[in-house]
Amino acid sequence: MHILHLYKDYFPVLGGIENHIRVLAEAQVAAGHEVTVLVCDPGRQTRCEMLNGVRIIKAGRLTTRASMPISLAQPWHFLHQRADVVHVHAPYPLGEVAAWLLRRGSVTVITHHSDVVRQRGWLQLYGPLLRYVLRAADRIIATSPQYIETSPWLRPVAYKCAVVPLGVDVSQFSPATRQAGDGLRLLFVGRLRYYKGLDVLLQALVQLSDAQLTIVGDGPMRRPWETLAQALQLGDRVRFVGDVPDAELPEWYRQADVFVLPANARAEAFGTVLLEAMASGLPCITTELGTGTSWIVQHGVTGLVVPPNDVAALAAAVEHFRDRSVRDAMGQAGRARVEQSFTVERMIRGVEAVYQDALEGAATRRRTTKRVV
Repeated sequence: MHILHLYKDYFPVLGGIENHIRVLAEAQVAAGHEVTVLVCDPGRQTRCEMLNGVRIIKAGRLTTRASMPISLAQPWHFLHQRADVVHVHAPYPLGEVAAWLLRRGSVTVITHHSDVVRQRGWLQLYGPLLRYVLRAADRIIATSPQYIETSPWLRPVAYKCAVVPLGVDVSQFSPATRQAGDGLRLLFVGRLRYYKGLDVLLQALVQLSDAQLTIVGDGPMRRPWETLAQALQLGDRVRFVGDVPDAELPEWYRQADVFVLPANARAEAFGTVLLEAMASGLPCITTELGTGTSWIVQHGVTGLVVPPNDVAALAAAVEHFRDRSVRDAMGQAGRARVEQSFTVERMIRGVEAVYQDALEGAATRRRTTKRVV
């Protein structure tokens, strides 16, 4: 099977969707499929390369507007591709429209990673077109049942949606024996974007005099949040580490007591870092957004779920984990949940099943059409 993944960026650009596509594409190559990834290059020149068996076409971009590359080269390259499955990763309007108008595969599958949240004015123009795109897709993948239920874009096409959760390598992220420290060691991992809610966590830290916070990751909000930590006089209780190599990431989880993802917007559609933390035996604190965060973390079982933007509730949740036996019990339950439901292998099988279902549906329609004619 020839699979074509269509999105705006790919490794070494860091991000949840970029990482997911890389894991998926390389696993599909390992399973014997031919895989092409068509994305945009940061510059104006188009480049082609092979990485771990995946053919990557990085089409030159003219500019970037509203977080979306503007590229004439990408639709042109798309026109010259032939694939059994075109897998579009959304939100990415240029890719979604190209796959709809220039259909170059036997079937089109869209993974709806997130609603468009911030560019509401622009969405008023694109929204009607997006509804056509979603109705035209053969199948739509959502990463949690909650997102289908709460998304105004997915609810009308729920009949063609399938839930395939993201997954992690449980052999890479594993529990460790944690030594007791002077205070609770909190950990955040992720891109430092507006919707991550780290400002709320920093304010909660003021109420937690002996708690320490390590922040792994980089992004546009790093400087403002560093400034806020200084203004709150948190001193050396907050450490901004920046990006770390993938090979080093598991050790940061093993050094922590509690993982916190205080996101405050639906742009945090799933939270793969929660899976990494749970696989590492950490209890998690996250927020109720109507997305995958409160589906992954089972309140009172594998962690605690609090309202977004609630400093007091977040501080109280951290206080709940003063008891090491509570941390251990929820950490063990989290590890078991990941092993049962959120492995990479399970994710790959789920995506493959969606492809096969879409291909069989397309074949049935072709046979029906021939009989009618």
